[in-house]
Amino acid sequence: MVKVAGIQMSCTADPAANLDKTIERIKQAAAKGAQIVCTQELFTSLYFCDEENYDNFRLAEKIPGDTTNTLCQLAKQLNVVIIASLFEKRTQGIYHNTTAVIDADGTYLGKYRKMHIPDDPAYYEKFYFTPGDLGFKSWKTKYGTIGVLICWDQWYPEAARITSLMGAEILFYPTAIGWATDQDDATNDEQYNAWQTIQRSHAIANGVHVVSVNRVGLEQDAKMKFWGGSFVSNPFGSLIYKASHDEEEVFVVDVDTSKTNHYRTHWPFLRDRRIDAYQPITKRFIDE
Repeated sequence: MVKVAGIQMSCTADPAANLDKTIERIKQAAAKGAQIVCTQELFTSLYFCDEENYDNFRLAEKIPGDTTNTLCQLAKQLNVVIIASLFEKRTQGIYHNTTAVIDADGTYLGKYRKMHIPDDPAYYEKFYFTPGDLGFKSWKTKYGTIGVLICWDQWYPEAARITSLMGAEILFYPTAIGWATDQDDATNDEQYNAWQTIQRSHAIANGVHVVSVNRVGLEQDAKMKFWGGSFVSNPFGSLIYKASHDEEEVFVVDVDTSKTNHYRTHWPFLRDRRIDAYQPITKRFIDE
């Protein structure tokens, strides 16, 4: 059994305040028994990708760097694994949407750079982020083997499959996704349900738990409401926990990683894969 935690919260324009707030929330999670704690996407700032603004590059930082050093000390102090989503400055002119993984003894294990970069109204991520070039990753931590993907990666079964094949027992998705405030309720419901359903399908197809951690609150001059709704799914897609759409939450959930063996044995999707027939998946489109 592993106790996993998510930090669903709102952010401000003050990175130091956001970091302090997140540290306090991580301490709260640890006090509830959490062993692995995941932040939401880009937790040290507002979701700045709502506009193409060169000034926002000043928010980026080195990884490892000051923030990861602080979190390494915190992880060691609390004996927890920390999954921290940050804006990485790799070098001048090259930036990534990156998640750092820190083990419970304070060791920096490495980072995952977001592979799929969206470009939509109010989500102009291609302006800021170079696509990840480290490939998909999994890490053996004190409390289990975990995989990390980021937000837009959620929609791609290939990402979940490869990370699971690398040994991940739990997939974590730091996220920043919301509704335009001028949308009707039916559209909101459809979008949220699709977002949750696609991730639960990754849990089923791969026989792993999924933990998705979203931000909450109004940003972008109240034009975008981040929909919260963070959740934990078991390896057959059943919801173990679902957060509210409006409130900040520190949730801690028991995850039984032995369920992976149970579901993979009784529903042997990995056994029956036809890896000899999957070469076409590497093509952009198959023309007749």
